[in-house]
Amino acid sequence: MSNIKEVKLGSQGLVVPALGLGCMGMTTGFGGDIYGKADEKEAIATIQRSLELGGNFLDTADIYGPFLNEQLIAKAIRGNREKYIIATKFGFEIGDNGQATGAFNSSKNYVKKAVERSLKNLGTDYIDLYYQHRLDTNTPIEETVEAMAELVKEGKVKYIGLSEVGSETIRKAHQVHPLTAVQSEYSLFERQIEELGILDTLKELGISLIAYSPVGRGFLNGTIQKPEDFGENDWRKFLPKYQGEQFYKNVELVNEIKKVAVEKNITSAQLAIAWVIAKGHTPIPGTKRVKYVEENIASASIMLTQEDLNRLEAIIPLGTVTGARYDEASMKGVNL
Repeated sequence: MSNIKEVKLGSQGLVVPALGLGCMGMTTGFGGDIYGKADEKEAIATIQRSLELGGNFLDTADIYGPFLNEQLIAKAIRGNREKYIIATKFGFEIGDNGQATGAFNSSKNYVKKAVERSLKNLGTDYIDLYYQHRLDTNTPIEETVEAMAELVKEGKVKYIGLSEVGSETIRKAHQVHPLTAVQSEYSLFERQIEELGILDTLKELGISLIAYSPVGRGFLNGTIQKPEDFGENDWRKFLPKYQGEQFYKNVELVNEIKKVAVEKNITSAQLAIAWVIAKGHTPIPGTKRVKYVEENIASASIMLTQEDLNRLEAIIPLGTVTGARYDEASMKGVNL
């Protein structure tokens, strides 16, 4: 095992490595194939190499596939379950036929149904960190968290969290049962939760931020310089951030960040991940390749000074318009 530093998540006792491994892109289906075709053998090798380096914190969700991602993780961790910390999510309604209905569902009955399915697909009898993936506006958050709290009492879940929610929802939920973490998109390119005061709320309540897409969905690694650099089926080219004039403005920002990375003899992606860690948060960069999980984990050892942070944040100050992170339909699931 490496000596990757560990951090406390929340105030309920969960300790994890300084960064986790986002597994979404490792399978096809919802969320999969976003960054090119996945290969199961390479994905499993990536999860196992991550463990060897001390990266045992895996992030998945029932909707990825649906179910395929959790099933892949089950294969990768078989015989070593106790060595991993597994986070998964519920909330996108999935029918008994295994198809997403397009609705959000966090009713008490659905939470119970979803956790049993995830336990089965993961090949485990407990989930370390269980998130509500998206807010169900038809179900009071208190009802959902009560159902999650029951899972904790039953030993099926150890810690709970929410994803993509605002301060008011966080406060209501935390009163019912302490939240360990809130997951949201956060990077040098996406700081809306900071602008809205959500980070202040988390700090006040002793809840940790899990930052997904810390490399701006791979854009911050600096390899995408023109629209044609996206693959034919690459989902990113349909996002407002990466279309039209906004695309070229964002490339200019990335190239300024690259200059800092070159000076430090690290990759732009490593710099972006190190920035999130230096801000006191836990990033979960996604990859499906051994090479990149090794690079990502090395980011945890990069020390940035306050001067470094100031320089990076001067390139993309708070309030900089970088484009919406989802299309209009998908943004309806984000309740900040």
